[in-house]
Amino acid sequence: MSQNFEHLIDRAMQLLARIEAVLPQPLSAPDWNAAIAWRYRKRSSGHGVMEPVRHVGAMRLDDLKEIEPQKEKIQRNTLQFVQGHPANNVLLTGARGTGKSSLIRACLNAYADQGLRLIEVDKSDLTDLPDIVEVVANRPEKFMIFCDDLSFEEGEAGYKALKSILDGSVAASTPNVLIYATSNRRHLLPEYMKENLTYTHTDDGEVHPGEVVEEKISLSERFGLWVSFYPFSQDEYLHITATWLAHFGVPPSDIAAARPEALVWALERASRSGRVAYQFARDYAGRHHA
Repeated sequence: MSQNFEHLIDRAMQLLARIEAVLPQPLSAPDWNAAIAWRYRKRSSGHGVMEPVRHVGAMRLDDLKEIEPQKEKIQRNTLQFVQGHPANNVLLTGARGTGKSSLIRACLNAYADQGLRLIEVDKSDLTDLPDIVEVVANRPEKFMIFCDDLSFEEGEAGYKALKSILDGSVAASTPNVLIYATSNRRHLLPEYMKENLTYTHTDDGEVHPGEVVEEKISLSERFGLWVSFYPFSQDEYLHITATWLAHFGVPPSDIAAARPEALVWALERASRSGRVAYQFARDYAGRHHA
């Protein structure tokens, strides 16, 4: 009888171990000495982990051209944050390829030796922000929670979670965490013409339709610092291209000769952005070096 009882106990313990293995586990702290940046990822089992980014792009603030006003604002806010002074959550919006994400990476590289760290979170995982904040709250480092290309559709859970974290959540009050987000959309949610028809009512319509618009812009307003980026002119694009060509070791005489090719490259892509300039410079330097 005792052997059967012990056997049942062993089977029960094995079953409990299997159940615990598939249940979501509390987020554990990573090895903070392994990297200066981490990605938060959700496993298929529901477990959240922070994976170290072994190779952060070697972007420097001096590499970013034609965005000096934007650079000054972001750099100043980040330095305030690193030094322990009051600083704001940041929303970077505007044209694609103009350096929004690159500017955040450049700030990370500039201030990593002063304790700045970055955790990248996909918008689908924003509901786990309170858990992430709790893990880093007592650390001496300063953490940028980075959400790239942020926008929401109607009903997405991450919208409410981020809104609460930015303003109104006790968990967001920790002084060593800020949200840095980039978006091509200023107000982060789609807006429709019918929502501006404040005085148009139907039997089953919104009683206060103007409040629908207010709700949609309220998330953006919770970012203390808005920084807008604009499409580059032809001269600005060529200046950025020349900077990247020099970065890749192209001689000055060849840089001047590459201008027509750089313009054709931008024309084929219907964009004069910093990203396009960088891609052209890589292609040109690679072809001529070969």
